[in-house]
Amino acid sequence: MKRISIIITQVLLFGGLVSCSDDEKADGYGNFEATEITVSAEANGKIEYLNLEEGDPLGKGELVGIIDTLQSHYSKEQLRASKRSVSSKSRNVLSQIGVLEEQLKTAKNEKERISRMYEEEAATKRQLDDVEGKVSVLQQQIRSVRTQNAPILNELETLDVQIAKIEDQIEKSKIINPVKGTVLSKYAEPGEITAFGRPIYKIADLDEMTLRVFISETQLSELEIGEEVNVKIDAADGMKTFPGKVSWISSSAEFTPKIIQTKEERVNLVYAVKVIVKNDGSLKIGMPAEMWLE
Repeated sequence: MKRISIIITQVLLFGGLVSCSDDEKADGYGNFEATEITVSAEANGKIEYLNLEEGDPLGKGELVGIIDTLQSHYSKEQLRASKRSVSSKSRNVLSQIGVLEEQLKTAKNEKERISRMYEEEAATKRQLDDVEGKVSVLQQQIRSVRTQNAPILNELETLDVQIAKIEDQIEKSKIINPVKGTVLSKYAEPGEITAFGRPIYKIADLDEMTLRVFISETQLSELEIGEEVNVKIDAADGMKTFPGKVSWISSSAEFTPKIIQTKEERVNLVYAVKVIVKNDGSLKIGMPAEMWLE
């Protein structure tokens, strides 16, 4: 009878230890997040090409689609034709300036020759005045023609700006993936008409996930940025553990979210903490997880 009593006592004690272990709670609860980027169209037109599907991995800078650029191409060619026409006007003006400058060069040489002759009393004052007047007239003519060329040059600069603008529109018709990651959602298909700002797909880098958990004020002293913690998720055979590192701790408290449990159930204010976890492929956005301090 005494032996049976000892056995019962041991069973009850073991049961109490198991119960205490079951009652043990994690230091923080939360859900996994990732930085999601929505890639939108930067041009208007028909989507001629879009090579991506949900779940596809994409590299940064990868060309994934093209929006029709035919109208932009026609506009660019029209501007180039206008530039060639205006350039021909400028060339005519410049050729006039070239002729006048050659005449001016000859007149200046003549002026120097007459000046030396005048000093030697081999030429009259009237001859010197005539050649100086000719030089002055040619200089005035060159200034006048250059003034005529100024608005032509301004028009050429305006056309260059317009051409650059069209080239930028053509470049933005290419759908370039901005970051390395995995396609989460696809909002458009080839052949559809899109517009500036319309979402085309959503992407996020899932190689590293961020667990956003909430802790009580009393737990703040146990955590610091860079500290290593354990992160656990539900698995078929129990809990699966991942190593994590604290990357951010909120400096202000907030009310406990309804979906979040805390170590102290009556705590009204909690602090948000972000934990970086390397993803082996099993972690998903929105998946619940627990944070355990080592």
